[in-house]
Amino acid sequence: MRVLGVILGSIIIVIAYNLFLIPHQVLSSGINGVSMILGILTPVNTGLANFLLNLPLLIIGYKLLGKKFIWKSIFSVLIISVGLYFIPVYEIAKDPILSAIFGGALTGLGVGLVLRCSGSTGGFDIIGMLISRKKDFPLGILMSGMNGVVILISGFLFDWDKALNTMISIYALGKVVDTIYTHHIKLTLMIITDKGEEMRQHLLTNLYRGLTIMDGVGGYSNDKRNILFIVISRYELPDVKNLIAEVDPSAFVNITQTIEVMGLFHKDNPQ
Repeated sequence: MRVLGVILGSIIIVIAYNLFLIPHQVLSSGINGVSMILGILTPVNTGLANFLLNLPLLIIGYKLLGKKFIWKSIFSVLIISVGLYFIPVYEIAKDPILSAIFGGALTGLGVGLVLRCSGSTGGFDIIGMLISRKKDFPLGILMSGMNGVVILISGFLFDWDKALNTMISIYALGKVVDTIYTHHIKLTLMIITDKGEEMRQHLLTNLYRGLTIMDGVGGYSNDKRNILFIVISRYELPDVKNLIAEVDPSAFVNITQTIEVMGLFHKDNPQ
């Protein structure tokens, strides 16, 4: 089901770009927006530009972020790139403002679906995650700053009416993504298992979160067990549950919603 979600979300993004945004020279956010600029100003196809710009980021992300996350991101980038290459650009609506609003909302729907399926559409998503792992910097501010660069480029290369339409499109995108992808919700997992070391290795290999291990004793059996604590985003929960079951299907897992997380929320600063 998640693969289907990534496919559907990526196709929706392609439709938004080629039928609503690109015909009016309205840009999307991030690397996709830069790809649109290259597609409009140069003979390079937008799909090819999108793939080439994302390729080094995907390679870096594969080494530093969770493997399952990056594989889904690669799959999404390939679908978007191929779709932009083969689907012709066609103007559905004549009004550029309506196209910016609807195209941005449609893009947000596609991006939100991909994120809900534990993937990403590449580009600034990966850059933001990599930087936020190394520095204590708010991801939302970082993403807004990078998207602001796209708006400025749009204003200088085209005209400021198109730049303002781009801002409307990016705003609509963000609102829809926040509605679909509740990444700000954090969960705390307490995992009690007899296979503590194996579980630790498996989680650290497949996630970009840190964890804490404590020793415990079964109240009834008096057997020694390990207790693992990890804080994750809500969208990561299905993947984490599968990872836990792969190591110890009988592990006891208590899941609670976390009100606030202080400190760096990544592997280099274990919770």
